[in-house]
Amino acid sequence: MGWDHDHLLDPEDLADLERRPIEDVRAQRAACVEVETGLSYLRRLIQGSLDIVGQAIEQRGSNGEAIDVADLVNQLPSILGDALRPTSAGRLVETLEPTRFDDELGAEYEQLVGDGRVARAADLEDAELAQLLEQLRELERRVSAQRHEYHGRIDALQAELTRRYRTGEATVDALLRDAN
Repeated sequence: MGWDHDHLLDPEDLADLERRPIEDVRAQRAACVEVETGLSYLRRLIQGSLDIVGQAIEQRGSNGEAIDVADLVNQLPSILGDALRPTSAGRLVETLEPTRFDDELGAEYEQLVGDGRVARAADLEDAELAQLLEQLRELERRVSAQRHEYHGRIDALQAELTRRYRTGEATVDALLRDAN
């Protein structure tokens, strides 16, 4: 995994969750949310690239002829704007701009598209387009799996915080006092 993943997703961390100070639980939840937000942002970038490459392949069709770049550019608003996404349990994000970004996964994405390959999708050979599509799909699968792990961790941390408030171990008054 990447930089913080090993620490933030350590299974041992949940073993003594009930005994950890509430501030530590909140801090870990906040850190997990930050990382998940960065992964979500990266996933959206990858999905946009997938949509563009997929459209280039679809337009090319079976004849293998290069497509008109101007046509592809003119279609970008519809390619990127209204694309249907698989339904999933959505999460409300606190911010759309990530404050933390996974350097390793981000570097992989940059390696795949940083040389303008997506921008040049209309000019790429069929084999290169197919390879790029598969590489982007694989990266998207890994980023999604990583996000799923964070969703599980965030849920566990949130459940512990909820339990503490429900049982009276923690109070809103104390939270407000600590915030000031």
